[in-house]
Amino acid sequence: MVELLATTLAGEVVLNGIDVLEREGFALLQGSRIGLITNHTGRTLDGRQTADVLHRAPGLSLVALFGPEHGIRGELDEPVADGRDPGTGLPVYSLYNPGEKEYRYRPRPDQLEGIDTLVFDIQDVGARFYTYIGTLGFAMEEAAKRGIRVVVLDRPNPIRGLLVAGPLSEPKHRGLTAYHELPVAHGMTVGELARLFNEDRKLGCRLEVVPMKGWKRSLWFDETGQTWVNPSPNMRSPTQALLYPGICLVEATNVSVGRGTDAPFEWVGAPWIDGRSLAAAMNAKRIPGIRFYPRSNVPTSSKHAGQTCGGVSMIVTDRNRLNPVRVGVELAFELGRYPQWEREKLVHLVQNDEAARLILAGGWRAVSRRFGSETKRFQEARERYLLYR
Repeated sequence: MVELLATTLAGEVVLNGIDVLEREGFALLQGSRIGLITNHTGRTLDGRQTADVLHRAPGLSLVALFGPEHGIRGELDEPVADGRDPGTGLPVYSLYNPGEKEYRYRPRPDQLEGIDTLVFDIQDVGARFYTYIGTLGFAMEEAAKRGIRVVVLDRPNPIRGLLVAGPLSEPKHRGLTAYHELPVAHGMTVGELARLFNEDRKLGCRLEVVPMKGWKRSLWFDETGQTWVNPSPNMRSPTQALLYPGICLVEATNVSVGRGTDAPFEWVGAPWIDGRSLAAAMNAKRIPGIRFYPRSNVPTSSKHAGQTCGGVSMIVTDRNRLNPVRVGVELAFELGRYPQWEREKLVHLVQNDEAARLILAGGWRAVSRRFGSETKRFQEARERYLLYR
């Protein structure tokens, strides 16, 4: 089916790592006992789940599944318990269980017994604080301790591999949402990030990446020929993925970023926001590629559930010119004019103390002046880890 799609569309379809692996007869995994870190986004071009494909593949043994935040099916917005996969009958171990302590985001030693290869196949969205890349990093650490090989099946960065923007996080903020010192938008694929993590963090992991075939850094997700599958419950379109690196910067504060509405990450509001005033202030900045308009909303869940919130909706007018991180920084600066806003919590996802202070003091101009050269150095340094042009 993969060959047919690629031939029929004259090379316009990007083959994911799992498709390349299957086309090559699973040669890389022959004789392996495998633990698969995946969720519903781990799938072939024709829609088969990676777990099912590896379970049926000849010459290898899939023995356990590991699920990230939102669970193996991507449906939960809460801590995830261990379970069993009804399709394969295999145990499913949660890598998002805050009830745990040392291993709440990591595979436990007993879960790794008998496994010689961990395979990772999950769709990322291109932002530092999207937790799936933190899950990858922690799994690589545990694998390295035990001499377990890690194989990453690569997938596209849906907002292209060109957008590198925002201040880098500081080591003091390391965690699931800041596994490594990255800009807010990193412009890399999960396979490339794995290579960076392994070398920069000196993990000593036996890492292999199965690259995509046909992907270029300039491609948006809708140019890959692939089908969009919501990577998490509130990530419902490539447009929302594009806005996410900016809008999520303020999510740790007391504003709604659209969870519980029809437009997550395309709307921001709170009961005390004047939508007309905020829209006018944001439009006056003339940020390329985006417009703002006032809109009230009543979230049905998450922050301010059941309350009428003033706020702004966003229309992307030119995605090729849009820097979503600039949008988020300028939005935070304008929210700073409201005495009700929890400005002290901005740092929780900015993950850089000085950058959070500068955002509140001077917005994008102040942040880019201070951190622009640092972000550029990261962009240059990451070149050694890139797999695509």
